[in-house]
Amino acid sequence: MSQARLLVCSIGNPGATYTNTLHSTGHTILAALATSLSLPHLRPGTMCTTAANFTLWQSPTYMNVSGPAVSKAWKQFQSQHRGEQTQLVVIHDELELPLGQVKVKDGSASAKGHNGLKSIKEAFGGNGKFVRIGVGIGRPDSREPNAVASYVLRKMNGQEKSKIEGCTGRIEAELLRLGNG
Repeated sequence: MSQARLLVCSIGNPGATYTNTLHSTGHTILAALATSLSLPHLRPGTMCTTAANFTLWQSPTYMNVSGPAVSKAWKQFQSQHRGEQTQLVVIHDELELPLGQVKVKDGSASAKGHNGLKSIKEAFGGNGKFVRIGVGIGRPDSREPNAVASYVLRKMNGQEKSKIEGCTGRIEAELLRLGNG
């Protein structure tokens, strides 16, 4: 079987205010992947291709409305790789997983309240033809919406960031597995 080219997208919130927040864990992982793969600094909205058939792309939009930007990047990627096997992979924060755990799911799986994933599914017309990699950020004790919002939008402490960045090797292995079919 031939190797698939992967468009690996991270979703999170843009700008310095949201850098290193739990909700932008996808961007933190993508930056760590770029470093691990010896790539130059990623700029939001710009594609960066690796030797391993991965193209890394960081969404430049706010998490909750990331679907149209991801869809546009996917169409551009497919246009550049006509006739080749391609796969979209979305890396995101996962409130329902303990800090630092990784879970790979089909894009058609329930978004469970994750507005970024809902936006992507909507932009693709409900078609879940992508793979998602959720990185656990844990959950606050309260399920009250304001408490959850405050939790996900706060900056990670050093231990949290280290634990999240520690997932990079596992995610890179998952990407290699997905690329090899």
